[in-house]
Amino acid sequence: MNGDLPGKGLRALRALATRRVTIECDRMPFVFENVPVRKILNWILVEASILVKPDRPWGWPTHVQVEPTTACNLKCVLCPVTEGLDRPQKHMDLRIFQKTIDELGPHLFIILLWDWGEPFLNPSIFDMISYAKERKIGVISSTNAHVFAVGDHAERLVRSGIDCIIVALDGVTQATYEHYRQGGDLATVKAGIKRIVEARRALNSKTPLIDLRFIVMKHNEHEISQLKELARSLEADALTLRVLCTYDCGEYCAIEADGSAFVPENAAYQPFQLDPRLQSPVRRETNPCKVLWNNPAIHSDGKVFPCTFDPHGRSALGDLAQTSFRDTWWGPGYGELRRKFRNDYRQLSLCGDCTYAFEGGAMGEERDREAYFFDPQSARIVI
Repeated sequence: MNGDLPGKGLRALRALATRRVTIECDRMPFVFENVPVRKILNWILVEASILVKPDRPWGWPTHVQVEPTTACNLKCVLCPVTEGLDRPQKHMDLRIFQKTIDELGPHLFIILLWDWGEPFLNPSIFDMISYAKERKIGVISSTNAHVFAVGDHAERLVRSGIDCIIVALDGVTQATYEHYRQGGDLATVKAGIKRIVEARRALNSKTPLIDLRFIVMKHNEHEISQLKELARSLEADALTLRVLCTYDCGEYCAIEADGSAFVPENAAYQPFQLDPRLQSPVRRETNPCKVLWNNPAIHSDGKVFPCTFDPHGRSALGDLAQTSFRDTWWGPGYGELRRKFRNDYRQLSLCGDCTYAFEGGAMGEERDREAYFFDPQSARIVI
C-alpha cells in the first residue's frame, strides 16, 4: 500500500468493495480477484501496522520468503554460499513447506521462492509450487536457468502454475557472464530460457512471465545498450536492471570478496548515496524496512528468520519442525526484535549494517533502477 495515508485508505476501501487486490512484487503486478474478505482485512491490518511498528503484529504475514535449498550449481563471487555457509547443505522437505502453507496460506498473497541457493535443485520444487498455487497464492522464483536446458524441467515449471520466474543473466558475452557467475555457461542459460518459452507455448500457457534480470557491475555496464535486443531475442516478458548489493551485515553475512571492486562507474547504478567529503555511505536516521511485520524468511531446515540477510542462520526465532508459526510470529523473540528496531535499529547488528541502513540502499524490487515490459498489456499476473 504505497502513497499517502488517504490514498491507502481509499485503496483499502476499494479492495473491500471489489474483493480485488493488486500487489507489485519484483516489479511484476499481481492482481488477486475474488479475495476472501478475511484475507483483505488481514492485509489492511498488516499495512497499517507497518506505520506504527508494534511489538505484536496486527496480522499474519502477507508475503513469505522460502528457501527451497542451500545447494547451488554456480559460484557467484559475492555470494556467501560460494564461500560456504555455516549450516549444512539441505533441501527443504516437502512436508515442512506444506506445513508452512497450511498455516500461513489463508493470509498469504505472495511467496518468494528463493533465498540462498538455486531453488530448482530441490527435487520437490514443482510440488511445492503446485501446492501453493492450489491455494491461490502468487509464486515468484529466481534461477540461474541452467537446469532448464535439459530434461523436462521446463515443462514441469510451466505445468506447476508458477506465476513469474526471474532469470539471472549478468552478461551479454560469456566473458562478462562468468566473471561474476563463475562456473556458469551463457549458452546454457539461453537454452534454458528458450526451453521455458517453448514449453509455455506448447502448453498454451501465459505463465510463467519471464523477467530477465541484469545486475549492473563494473565489468558489464558497457553491455547495457545490448540488453533490450537480447531480452527480445529470448522472448522474455520483462528486463530489469538491478543495482549490486554490496552490503556487509557484519557478523551475519560478511564475505571475503571485495564488493567495491564490482561497483560500476556509472553513478546511476551505484548502490549508495556517498558523503561528498568522506566518500562513504550516508547512514539513514530511520530504517524503512518493514519485513518484521509482513515478510519473514524460512530456511530450508524450517527455521524462521526475521529477514533474508542471514545466510548463515544466526538469528533464528523459531523452528517449524518443532512448533507452529503462530507461536513464533507472536512470540517474545520477535516482539523484542521489533521493539529494538523501532527504538533504534542501529543497536541490532543485522539491521544496523544492512543495505537499508544507508541512503540509497534498498532490498528486493527497490534495487531495480530500470524495468522494461515488452508487452505491457500481458505483463500482469491475474490470480
